[in-house]
Amino acid sequence: MQTLNIEFIDVTEDSLTAKMPVNSSVHQPYGLLHGGATAALAETVGSCASAFFVDSETKMIKGIELSINHIKSVKEGVVYGVAKQIHKGKTIHLWEVKIFDDEQHLISICKLTNIVLDKK
Repeated sequence: MQTLNIEFIDVTEDSLTAKMPVNSSVHQPYGLLHGGATAALAETVGSCASAFFVDSETKMIKGIELSINHIKSVKEGVVYGVAKQIHKGKTIHLWEVKIFDDEQHLISICKLTNIVLDKK
């Protein structure tokens, strides 16, 4: 999170929002936001959202599937990842993570599945 400068900015009962600056440190060769950086933001927001809903003393969260559709490109500014809960079971959490730019344009839409495991 520190490497990508991801910062959490809002949490509700069923969502978590974080922001990430778009600059040369997250660009691909054409000067656009790298899909891998977008994936890192999505997985960070969705996994941390799951962590808010479990007892961290006895449980841990691991991402088991992430799919992303990139809709629009971004060269600079800030992107926001908003994770909204689709399903919260005892062992599986499913999140929709939307990535928006400063002007609320949809950049990417993601689906993240997390598994809730017992700590050993």
